[in-house]
Amino acid sequence: MGDPGLPVLDALGPSGPYRTHTRQEITDVTGAVMAGMSLAPVLFVNRAMKALHAAAPLPAAERSAALARAAELFRSATLGGLTVREYEQAVTRVSGLPVSVVRTATRTCAERVGQSYRSVQQARPSGAVSDWRDPLARTGQAVWSRRGEVLAVHVPGNHPGTHGFWPEALALGYRVAVRPSAREPFTAHRLVLALREAGFGADHVVLLPCGHEAADAIVRNADLAYGGDEIIRGYADDPDVLSLRPGRSKILLTADTDWRDHLDMIVDSAVRHGGSGCVNVTAVLVEGDPAPLAGAVAERLATLPSLPPHDEKACLPVQHFKAARALERFVLDRARGTRAWLGGTGFVDELGDGSAVLRPAVHQTAAADAPQIGVEVPFPCVWVAPWSRDDGIEPLRDTLVLTAVTQDDALVDALVAEPTISNLHVGGHPTHWHRPGLPHDGHLGEFLMRSKTVFRR
Repeated sequence: MGDPGLPVLDALGPSGPYRTHTRQEITDVTGAVMAGMSLAPVLFVNRAMKALHAAAPLPAAERSAALARAAELFRSATLGGLTVREYEQAVTRVSGLPVSVVRTATRTCAERVGQSYRSVQQARPSGAVSDWRDPLARTGQAVWSRRGEVLAVHVPGNHPGTHGFWPEALALGYRVAVRPSAREPFTAHRLVLALREAGFGADHVVLLPCGHEAADAIVRNADLAYGGDEIIRGYADDPDVLSLRPGRSKILLTADTDWRDHLDMIVDSAVRHGGSGCVNVTAVLVEGDPAPLAGAVAERLATLPSLPPHDEKACLPVQHFKAARALERFVLDRARGTRAWLGGTGFVDELGDGSAVLRPAVHQTAAADAPQIGVEVPFPCVWVAPWSRDDGIEPLRDTLVLTAVTQDDALVDALVAEPTISNLHVGGHPTHWHRPGLPHDGHLGEFLMRSKTVFRR
């Protein structure tokens, strides 16, 4: 049952908060238990999902207004007994992300939520209308309609900003069931509370912390599912499940550019968000000798301080020392055969309180097709590789964001046409650049909606 003196994050069902006897401990990066989380049983999950199916969507204008109100509440209100600063401190403690990163994520997440209704309109085909009552539909028109009514969301806990996208489903009229990550449940809890207070009913958005059996029930009882945890990955071949992929974001610098002019951008792409995001650069490919660039990046990253996450000057992620050491063994094993410029003998810096800083690592590979360039880890770890025209675009595939610093328009044509490159930044733009309304890994609306012909007289 856990310590009765600890704060508890309740499940948020269709009848309100629900506190269970079965709870999961939420620990911070030192290993200290800081909260308990109620785990909803399968029966409760099944009833909650049934209530979502029975509910009718709010009218479009009300959904838009509620999302705008929710954004402001998330950004500034006291929710679940936590002020925004207390919420940010809690996220910092459990995630190990620097407090400045968490603070920025609060603003970014709120902005995305507030823009959700406008953002989903960017995904709607220009030849389709959003309502069959539109006068254009009288003579035959495509209408953008939902593929289902209830969406299951299993969002990973690597970064609070991942919660900025799923409210787009509410903008489209879906009812949503959210399973929070045990690693960092505070953002999901706060956002669901904000959405409810803003006007979405308790039978429109629910929070269902639970074990694996109940998590499977959430997916099975939903029309569609979205996310990136181990439950969602088990449904990766199901067309009604959208599984988030690793980012493996990359930077390409061709010989017609000088990498020295873009060193700040490369370093920023590695360390922004604490290096923990799918949009942080994993590999840098250079046409020519990669050694000077690798050395320069390593020199810059080596100066970053090792600080606990609550320090205002912290910029590197922190984990419990056991998890940090396990990650260190993994990376050093994968780095065999590369030239280490930074972190070659280890990159874990223990702080003495049970936690450890993940310091940067830079390794140079022998070829553009080296397997290391696909190894993505949640801290600033950069694989630098040589690239030539003979290598073509093969080493650049399977990339969430590719920054291509080149003046070769034919190469840009090929990169735009490559279906496994989700986003392309041409010129010296960091891999983490984004703004509301633009697709992240495609528009979520592309998965949630379809166009159907409606003809009436």
